[in-house]
Amino acid sequence: MKSYKNESSQLLTSFDEILRAALELPPNSRAMLAGHLLESLDDPEQIEIDAAWSEEIERRIRDTDEGRVKLIPGEEVLAELRSRFK
Repeated sequence: MKSYKNESSQLLTSFDEILRAALELPPNSRAMLAGHLLESLDDPEQIEIDAAWSEEIERRIRDTDEGRVKLIPGEEVLAELRSRFK
């Protein structure tokens, strides 16, 4: 694989080669690669944000499973919202 240089034509060639090689990977490997690439775009704070959301999701699941929250059917919620905004 060619290394990246400041020349745009060299960069394009490298990008095309990388893309072509990535598309030849099996689907699960492409998915893992895509995940890693997306993670590389995140701000360092995003890791903390994601961890906090994961904890919140787990807490909400536990609360639901243990009956600590009252679930309201979606249609009921939508009907209530429609009545408020008439």
